[in-house]
Amino acid sequence: MPGHGGSLRRAMKYTTLIEQFLLYLAAERGLSTNYREGVRRSLTRFAQWCDELALQPGDITEPLLAEYRALLHAAGLRPSSCRIAMVHLRRFFRYLHSRGTIATNPAELLQGGRPGMKVPETLTAEHVSRLLESVDPSDIPLGARDRAILELLYSSGLRVSELTALRPEQIDWDDMFLRVLGKGRKTRYVPLGGMAATALRHYMQHARGKLLRPGSRTAVLFLSRRGGALTRERIRQIIKTRAAAVGLPENVYPHIMRHSFATHLLENGADLRVIQDMLGHADLATTQIYTHVEKKRLVSLHRHFHPRGRINTDEASSTTAPGD
Repeated sequence: MPGHGGSLRRAMKYTTLIEQFLLYLAAERGLSTNYREGVRRSLTRFAQWCDELALQPGDITEPLLAEYRALLHAAGLRPSSCRIAMVHLRRFFRYLHSRGTIATNPAELLQGGRPGMKVPETLTAEHVSRLLESVDPSDIPLGARDRAILELLYSSGLRVSELTALRPEQIDWDDMFLRVLGKGRKTRYVPLGGMAATALRHYMQHARGKLLRPGSRTAVLFLSRRGGALTRERIRQIIKTRAAAVGLPENVYPHIMRHSFATHLLENGADLRVIQDMLGHADLATTQIYTHVEKKRLVSLHRHFHPRGRINTDEASSTTAPGD
């Protein structure tokens, strides 16, 4: 069965290269286990396709990658998932080229297709205020804890994973900053707002000690009823329950607080690169999902202040385009 043996050798070669690439992502790039597992699934699917066509890594060309991308679309893969698969392939082939495994990089110009930019869900400033003010910090210990959590998510734009891992020593009370360990274990510094600082101090002085069990060595800042670290899912449940209690119409979840943080900063004139730094985005393009807010604001300002910016609805409805 020579054909079968050749197929096995090809599969083993791809498997080895993929494992080496995943080790590189872990050791040199510091990327998370979840991210690496996603890369593994993506590249394994690609390796299976290559095996079916008897393609070695050095055989891959840009047209073949375009054919593979079209195959993913035809198979019903969501556009967002297809784009992610293309990102994984670009990184994989860049790695192989940098190591001299392949002579040229066929994925250098590979695109995943123009993303349908999904506008992030946000809360209005009024709804954020309503949610925060509804949680009574004098309700010790859970009200104080939940108020501090909500204030901190909105004040500093933390990811929920960053919030659950936060420790008291990461708070700089003198300069009112948090030292956050973000994606890829990269450290960044984010401001601690005044109201968040007040809620946080209140929680630490009056509530955290009541949640902490005697003899416990739990080092994280936010604790559960049993004195352990809060999980991401528990934070989600807390926020959802608090939002439902005040009748907010939106689906409220931890990341919507982060989106609202960025959107409200942009609405009030903050520079996009400053927001990028505070969110911990490696690429400005990621932060640009919030620019829809700035565009809407500029259109509104133009219509309000420019002498010919207002639309007369009666005239507009009776006017036809040239040639109609």
